[in-house]
Amino acid sequence: MPESINDRQLRVKMLHGFQPYEKVWHAMQAFTDERDVFTDDEIWVLQHEAVFTQGQAGKAEHILAPGDIPVVKVDRGGQVTYHGPGQLVIYLMIDIRRLEMGARNLVTSIENALKSMLASYHLDAVTKEGAPGVYIDDAKIASLGLRIRKGRSFHGLSLNVDMDMEPFGRINPCGYQGLKMVQLHDFEPNVGLERAAGILVNEVQSAFGYGEIVMEYVETV
Repeated sequence: MPESINDRQLRVKMLHGFQPYEKVWHAMQAFTDERDVFTDDEIWVLQHEAVFTQGQAGKAEHILAPGDIPVVKVDRGGQVTYHGPGQLVIYLMIDIRRLEMGARNLVTSIENALKSMLASYHLDAVTKEGAPGVYIDDAKIASLGLRIRKGRSFHGLSLNVDMDMEPFGRINPCGYQGLKMVQLHDFEPNVGLERAAGILVNEVQSAFGYGEIVMEYVETV
């Protein structure tokens, strides 16, 4: 096993098209269950088909009017959120025990990567105590939802880039009534999701101290 994280590589899978939520979720579970101490950490970069996901502690009253968008109960933390085309989703399959970091450090590292990425667009993003995610003023631009199993994380983050924001009005996002949601397009009209993904992947590499990125472009996982 490598002596330090700087000698360890991060595998990045870039998925094409709009991915069905449940298929990717079950693939994350399988990867986490089957990996061993020699398995490279991976992050999966993708967009989902429209879906509401409700965390383990999710309360039904926060799903107001889902309409034709399916609701999936999942094994991450947090309440309900929305995923759909134009939103950048990054799932982080990281062996935090191997990195000698705790759950709080994991969340902080992800939030720092998001803040640094948004700073490249001249946005002063902040975090809030007790409300994981990243905010521009009082509006949320990125959400976090994680699960740790045997010292290994899965699920991850979602960053609103250039999407239809209407479905957020059908829920209390992250369990907060009246929480305003914004996207990168509101501040940078010419934003491109592919460029945003590339910047964020590099910031994740920096935040966790990986020495090398191995990129893979795939249709599915």
